[in-house]
Amino acid sequence: MFDFFKKTKQNLSNFLGTKKPEIQKDLLEEALIEADVDYEIIEMLLEHLPQKISRNHLEVGLQRFFRGESYYDKVALKPIDTKPLVELIIGVNGAGKTTTIAKLANRYKNQNKKVLLGAGDTFRAAAIDQLKIWSEKIGVSIVSTQYGSDPSALAFDAISAGIARKMDNVIIDTAGRLHNQTNLKNELLKITKVCSKALQDQPFRKILILDGTQGSSSINQAKIFHEMLQVDGVIITKLDGTSKGGAILSIIYALKLPIIAIGVGEGAQDLIDFDEDGFIKDFLDSIFE
Repeated sequence: MFDFFKKTKQNLSNFLGTKKPEIQKDLLEEALIEADVDYEIIEMLLEHLPQKISRNHLEVGLQRFFRGESYYDKVALKPIDTKPLVELIIGVNGAGKTTTIAKLANRYKNQNKKVLLGAGDTFRAAAIDQLKIWSEKIGVSIVSTQYGSDPSALAFDAISAGIARKMDNVIIDTAGRLHNQTNLKNELLKITKVCSKALQDQPFRKILILDGTQGSSSINQAKIFHEMLQVDGVIITKLDGTSKGGAILSIIYALKLPIIAIGVGEGAQDLIDFDEDGFIKDFLDSIFE
């Protein structure tokens, strides 16, 4: 069982009571609402299912959510072989961007890769300091600048340093909130253009960090970022501390973006790959005997 899904699973089990081989459609609907699956998605999921739903019925329905236009078109992260692999980390403040950067850096370092961090959230002195502390703790390099400096210039310097030092991975933090949304959008668009320029138009990744405790309400945030930047994948944080694990279905369906990993704690090693089959099995295990 995934640790991150523990609370959701427990909550569903408590709500449903004794597990049976089949479940009435209206009771399943209530259980899915309880797990914070978006209501529009519940309707879509249950629309063609019978009044008594078996494990197999629901499994087939859930599998559809992890596909693109056709059943064989699986939503997956596109491979990039640019060196260094640059990952721009975006999301609102408080979602866990800085800690996730540390977890990614730690993972790459454990794979014997040379990692460089870019402290690109120059609008918060605390974000720069926090990333410096993590870089020392993990033992990876960092490029930083003064509070209030131009984040695009920092991104360019970090990528240039990554190329010059033959780094395998460059992970760049970004601001999550400026004084209005237009400012944030313009700043992020500028950073992505500068990243493309520094990489001579080679591809790089834009990874969105979402706070799992926000449940389905994080989807509006995600849509805004995705419309701005065409995000490549999502990492969900803090899911181990919430019973809103059903929001994963909403995120996958609304955005058609791959979930790369799940953050499950505060430590540098607390990042697990998202396994679609394992997630579906856990979901079904919490409902059916």
